[in-house]
Amino acid sequence: MLVNNEKVEDSLIRDEERAIRPHLYEAMQGETPAAIEERVREWARENVIERVVLRQAALADPEPIAPEAIDEELRREASTGQAPRDRQSIEILLRIQRLMDRAIANVAPPRNKDVVEHYRKNKRSFQSPERVHAAHIIKNVDERTNEATALAAIQEVHLQLAGGAKFEELADKQSDCPGRGGDLGMFPAGQMVPEFDSIVFGLEPGQVSEPFRTPFGYHIAKVYEKRPAGVAELNDIRAELEKFLFEQKKSRAAEQFTDRLIAKADVREG
Repeated sequence: MLVNNEKVEDSLIRDEERAIRPHLYEAMQGETPAAIEERVREWARENVIERVVLRQAALADPEPIAPEAIDEELRREASTGQAPRDRQSIEILLRIQRLMDRAIANVAPPRNKDVVEHYRKNKRSFQSPERVHAAHIIKNVDERTNEATALAAIQEVHLQLAGGAKFEELADKQSDCPGRGGDLGMFPAGQMVPEFDSIVFGLEPGQVSEPFRTPFGYHIAKVYEKRPAGVAELNDIRAELEKFLFEQKKSRAAEQFTDRLIAKADVREG
């Protein structure tokens, strides 16, 4: 096969077929082997053509890649234990990354109306587990503080709370994890250790617990709000949804750019 007069060996397509065949057999369960093999051949050929035209377009850019960027990528790969690649391969990789970055550079973040519309159409898919908004005061049990000392300290805090002291002020002054009034934010079951979950999910909003033990030490917890399982509110997932839609837009732009390169390419068998 020739792609813009560059010879592409059949072995590259056969290698790609071997790479994608297991995934397609898994994804196309229920289809006949003949249908799957036809898809394997079709996709392998398309994948190879895509990689070739992207490399050709990247190499056509006269702007060089800084040697320092190649050095940095080599160090990064070495730190992850990857098999080392030569500098030429790294340069081509960085050129392709730069090409794709430029292709999506003008993609705008999703508009508010698009975020709202996506949420409205897919509302049932945004399920949220039961969550609780809680704060805590902790006295750690560790190499510096033994069990008896930590227990005595948390009991003293509990007495102060019973005497009318403000939870948030004690959290900032006496907790071993001070700041923000001990606020842990809103979280679902499973995010904290089981011993902590079993207490806070059993409290009602406004309630303060008795001192209790977890693997970290002794705590007193306060619950501010509880939300039952159900569909998440848009404001609770807006940032995550905006990020998802933005990445989706960039992915589409990258695909369209690649499709244009392929459409302009001169691909011939032979």
